Amino acid sequence: MNTFKNFESFNEYIGLERPIDNNIDVGVYPDKTKLKSESIYIDFYRVSFKTNYINPELPDYDPENPKPITAVFFNNPGSAYEWDLDDKFEGYYLHLSKDLIDKHRYLFQNYLEYGYHEALFLTKDEETEVINLYQFLIKHYRNNLENYNVLLASINLILNMVESYYRRQFKTDVKVYSPIVSEFQQLLRDYYQGPIEGIPTVHYFAEKMHLTPNYLGDVIKTYTHKSTIETIHEHVAERAKTLLKESTLSNTEIAFELGFDYPNYFAKFFKKQTQLTPKQFRAKFKLVD
Repeated sequence: MNTFKNFESFNEYIGLERPIDNNIDVGVYPDKTKLKSESIYIDFYRVSFKTNYINPELPDYDPENPKPITAVFFNNPGSAYEWDLDDKFEGYYLHLSKDLIDKHRYLFQNYLEYGYHEALFLTKDEETEVINLYQFLIKHYRNNLENYNVLLASINLILNMVESYYRRQFKTDVKVYSPIVSEFQQLLRDYYQGPIEGIPTVHYFAEKMHLTPNYLGDVIKTYTHKSTIETIHEHVAERAKTLLKESTLSNTEIAFELGFDYPNYFAKFFKKQTQLTPKQFRAKFKLVD
């Protein structure tokens, strides 16, 4: 599988202009862009804004009446992706190096780690705003490259605008996102019904649901106002309470039952969640009982 370590090799592969900087690359998709590729890896962040775009793998695709869409897509280091498009598309691309993100952490947004299939679908007004922002960035990239502060400010504005559009999409497309919340909650309830793989984690559920952890986390927080890990920990704590109240298992046995490797870790976790140690909780429950 091909891995592209830099912008130049990737751009040459898919037919984009040669980059003029090693940390930022922005441009317009040309008429001749590679429409099909086997699975590849890239070692940088990529924000791709596409119009007149038809992809059979995207939601609401109707083979009888394929309608072009406008959307923003993401690729991040270490994630594989491939594509097989029927026709050319238009739009803009933005490539950001890992070094740039590391040095300017305010640029890093959760959605930069989203998968290609977790796209942002834009309204017409949002599309106009994104086009204007990209055109401004391209102008300064080509004519004012030495002024990095202007470039960084422009990139920061684009990324923050995209974040606000995602919040809009999460809140307005209830039919798309409610099932994600329901599936996560059902998987969480079912977790201890069969063989377990340690303490449940965000990555475990994201993998089960074929989503990236950041995307799952942002959806869950939008609808429940709690992070995914908070929700998981609350569930584990409730399961622990039930076992402490209703079973004759020792605290050590309960720790292993819940997937903890060390009983001491379980005790610390339980106290953080309930302000009581497992022993104190059991004693209090017996007194109440």
